[in-house]
Amino acid sequence: MDFYFNPSVNLGYNIFKEKEVPNNTQYIVPKAPNKISYGITAIGGYNFLPNFALGMGLKYSFIQDNYHLMYVMVQPKIIFTPGDQPFYIDLNYGKQINNSVVSDSEFWGARLGMQVSYSKRLSQEGGIILEGYKLGNAHKNPFIIGLSYGITIFSNKNYTGYGDD
Repeated sequence: MDFYFNPSVNLGYNIFKEKEVPNNTQYIVPKAPNKISYGITAIGGYNFLPNFALGMGLKYSFIQDNYHLMYVMVQPKIIFTPGDQPFYIDLNYGKQINNSVVSDSEFWGARLGMQVSYSKRLSQEGGIILEGYKLGNAHKNPFIIGLSYGITIFSNKNYTGYGDD
């Protein structure tokens, strides 16, 4: 792959539910989200070893009303069987960079998936995401399980079988 750019979209569901507790105070207390989550990610990186790449980028995540979270993230990528249809594991860490209902949020996660070559410099990919969030002082932080789909554009035209002239 050498240098690569990977935009992707994801859709997930929070498996931790919080019981509804009546708010008997005059203050608004944010509660842990318990709905569908979706987002987009854009990562740029470099594949400097045959089975390892390192990337950085941005992630936008929407969990529920007013939970618009923007993260700067780091993504080590472990690649099994590089080439036309590699299986990969992305390890993700992100730190919130905007202000929203919560601030100082962070997440840890993993994405397990497979890339399918489409042309000399383009692969499409799909995978399963697992993400745990720390949202400020929420009583229960969400844990998201979902699906991801994206493309990878890379600089090495000989990375896949399509590049062999």
